[in-house]
Amino acid sequence: MQTLHSTLETLRHNPMELAWPCVVLLGTFLVGLLVRRLLLRAIHAWTQRTGSRPGLILADALRSPTIIWAVIVGAHLAIQASTLPGKYSEFGSKSLLVLWIVSLTLMGMQLAGNLVRYFSEQVAGAHPVTTLTQTLAQLAVVILGILLILSALDFKITPILTALGVGGLAIALALQDTLSNLFSGFYMAVSRQIRLGDYIRLNTGEEGYVTDIGWRSTTVRSLANNLVLVPNAKLAQAIVTNYHLPEKRMAASLQVSVSYNADPDQIERILLDIARGGAAEIPGLLADPAPSVNFDPGFGDWALVFTLGFQVAEFSSQYGVRTELRKRILRRFRQEGIVIPYPARAVYLEGADSSRRASAPAPGE
Repeated sequence: MQTLHSTLETLRHNPMELAWPCVVLLGTFLVGLLVRRLLLRAIHAWTQRTGSRPGLILADALRSPTIIWAVIVGAHLAIQASTLPGKYSEFGSKSLLVLWIVSLTLMGMQLAGNLVRYFSEQVAGAHPVTTLTQTLAQLAVVILGILLILSALDFKITPILTALGVGGLAIALALQDTLSNLFSGFYMAVSRQIRLGDYIRLNTGEEGYVTDIGWRSTTVRSLANNLVLVPNAKLAQAIVTNYHLPEKRMAASLQVSVSYNADPDQIERILLDIARGGAAEIPGLLADPAPSVNFDPGFGDWALVFTLGFQVAEFSSQYGVRTELRKRILRRFRQEGIVIPYPARAVYLEGADSSRRASAPAPGE
């Protein structure tokens, strides 16, 4: 306390002792801003010339931390130029070191998230980008930054790691549901059995496109454009049908009923002609493999039933393809004079006595 009082007295009698460090701080900060501007401009010019996306990622990551670095350098030089007592200078230097590590950690988090997204989009065979993937990459950077800060503050890391190891069991028991969702999501992201953009259906009825795999739940967008949040642990335990694996294209079918007076060979030719012609005109309908017609299920209660099989580009394409095929089949049948019968049933009564018995009230009514 006496040292601080004497320092304040010195500054009161000699203001230059305070003015000079402020000048050093301000001058260094302005020089740092100039260097920052030239550096960002050079990176921007390089990315414009080469079209490099990593350059843009680096420029975005450096934009904010470089201001903090200019302040840190200026403050460090100002402390060195001041007449502060040794313990205050040491405290200031250590604080600046912690601030520098924090700024590096924040920059590393941003770089890790953006680089994971970039390489997942650009590199063939890379894992899909999910919230969980980015979170894990950023978490690794945060852990490294915390360890560096503890080391800079002269904390003993080994006892802390030991305590964390002992307390880890209790934490795992308390957060077993959360950890179950976390590891289930990580397994799904790594195994690639469920990927972003895949259309899936659960045995419990939920279905839609996978839009994200987070640390707690997987987001599924239904065809009605609603979001369904499925806990990762539930999804890992469910029976899932992935309509995009092993490939997006899939088989679909359409049943057509005609009168018993129709010629089956003629119906087969007409349906094949419509399907083959529509492959070049109907979005989502594929020409290869070729469409097929089967006389199945065949003899219906009031009609002959045929099944037109075809291939569509992906799961959601089948609805529009069926609609267009039905329109074309209906127009063609009308042109050919082919009848699509209405459901009909014939009821035969054996006699008047039977009808009276059937309409008589049951005993006891």
